[in-house]
Amino acid sequence: VSPKLRKKNQSSTVATLPAMAAAAAQRLLASSTKIVGAGRNYISHAKDLGNPVLKEPVLFLKPTSSFLHAGPTAGPIEVPEPLESLHHEVELAVVISRRARDVPEASAMDFVGGYALALDMSSNDLQSASKSAGLPWTLGKVQDTFTPISAVVPKSAIANPYDLELWLKVDGELRQKGLTSDMIFKIPFLISYISSIMTLMEGDVILTGNVSFSCCYTAVLDF
Repeated sequence: VSPKLRKKNQSSTVATLPAMAAAAAQRLLASSTKIVGAGRNYISHAKDLGNPVLKEPVLFLKPTSSFLHAGPTAGPIEVPEPLESLHHEVELAVVISRRARDVPEASAMDFVGGYALALDMSSNDLQSASKSAGLPWTLGKVQDTFTPISAVVPKSAIANPYDLELWLKVDGELRQKGLTSDMIFKIPFLISYISSIMTLMEGDVILTGNVSFSCCYTAVLDF
């Protein structure tokens, strides 16, 4: 092979690396076994609620059947009858790259495959009733389509996950806006903490928390 041809082939290979990384990151979601949410993990959200800043993470689980994947064929968020009032929380999602169990915080970022933008949708009716009765939040969190999620961005494409601004609009109206630098428990700590309790599998998603106060809306809105 001539040096000129070798150089051309090398350039072509380098040019495809970002696309290959993006495709590999996106494939991770197909292997997902669970969604782990970190509640009240932003200082601004704690202030909105009038709550003290947490000393330890509050975790909850959502099934992968709640995913609403981004794309041209994606439908609207489904609102099962007789539910009316929904609560939206825009969050940075962390996608795990491989099996993780009892991971030290110092090496936790080695288990991150990529990031995505996600919504943690809740039914106000069901969640409030569960909280009042001292019951788990499950019924208000696990409905189909209650976790809309974007395409996965490879970890290599985001140099600093704490230098991101997340915002959400509904029908053009700004409802949420916040910075990931406001995160209380950072990503390495969350991975280490969660993996000390349960095994994280390839493709599992960690919702890192709601950035700020989120308003409610009634009836069905297409995002």
